[in-house]
Amino acid sequence: MTLLSVENLCVGYQTKNGVLNAVDDISFDLEEGRSLGFVGESGCGKTTVGMALMGLLPENGKVAGGRIVYDGRDLVQLSDEAIRKVRWNDIAMVFQAAMNALNPVHRVHAQIQEAILAHHPETSQTELKKRVETLFDLVEIPRERLQDFPHQFSGGMKQRAVIAMALACNPRLIIADEPTTALDVVVQDQILQEIKIIQGQMNISVIFISHDIAVVADVCHDIAVMFAGQIVEFGSREEVFEAPIHPYTRLLLSSYLTLDGERPEPMAAAGKTPNLIDPPSGCRFYNQCPQAVQACENNAPEYRQISPTHRALCSVV
Repeated sequence: MTLLSVENLCVGYQTKNGVLNAVDDISFDLEEGRSLGFVGESGCGKTTVGMALMGLLPENGKVAGGRIVYDGRDLVQLSDEAIRKVRWNDIAMVFQAAMNALNPVHRVHAQIQEAILAHHPETSQTELKKRVETLFDLVEIPRERLQDFPHQFSGGMKQRAVIAMALACNPRLIIADEPTTALDVVVQDQILQEIKIIQGQMNISVIFISHDIAVVADVCHDIAVMFAGQIVEFGSREEVFEAPIHPYTRLLLSSYLTLDGERPEPMAAAGKTPNLIDPPSGCRFYNQCPQAVQACENNAPEYRQISPTHRALCSVV
């Protein structure tokens, strides 16, 4: 069953130099219980996608077109009050460096209780205590730490607490934006594995946002590769990693080592990322693409459908 369907989404930011087209005409579906990873370099639009889904764009940001259909409702058309009811109840988000966002003067359990009461004020103190204990069990924080303040938690425990807060109202979709930033690799792996376990137990859908292609390879069923505001390749994990089509995807894959030390032949990228205030009429990867031909400069590429679930925004490969 399709839980989320994004259709031709465009998001712009008003700047002093004009409108920056951060997300330009992207479409994707997310099935219930599946995980989708957005990967790409900084500034490609990954986080903007997550903020648009949550209705949390900054004042200079605006959904300029398209639809965000969650469980049959177009979130773009909802009022501020209606979207607030969806946020955290139905869709929750773990933000970048969220482990540093806990209020230092309030106990961790109280902050999770506050998140629950904000949406379910009728919840009794007994129910609140039981719910927080269950969440601590779920993210593997010992119950004896319920009364602790954030400074008494390690970085990994803070991140687990933030994940518990995201789960507090039983959302059907969680957006995790760089959820393991600033954690060492051992703790990072523990957090990622716990998210996978929780997803399986609760049958929730997850969107991972990361610049690290190895992270999304480990935890996601499907992959969306973004460059300059566009999804340049979309497919299952196996399709994208075993048979990449777009030159940018191949470039990303050539940039990291696997555990066995093998990797594709490294590819070179030259040129600058395009200006998204005045994007080029042709392929946005043209100046950096080692496989570009002259036609790519002025002719916008169209999606090539490799399989029913795999597509790439490239006209020459």
